[in-house]
Amino acid sequence: MQKILKAMKAEAAYFTATSSGERGGFIVFDLADPSQIPAVAEPFFLAFNARVWFSPVMTPQDLANAVPAIEEVVKEYGKKS
Repeated sequence: MQKILKAMKAEAAYFTATSSGERGGFIVFDLADPSQIPAVAEPFFLAFNARVWFSPVMTPQDLANAVPAIEEVVKEYGKKS
């Protein structure tokens, strides 16, 4: 596990049991490009026969950077008064 976490440059890792009683965890890392998904997921498949889910999140700065695109979508698709 340490080798995988180091390779993916994990910022944080938390391990738990899932609601269905399986081993689970949450790993926080920077996924700069979706093309990195296979390289991140494959070690978990091969080493642990794991199921992997990705949940993208944003920092406050990421959200601030998204404001122009959000405003554009609201203008285009928002409810018309």
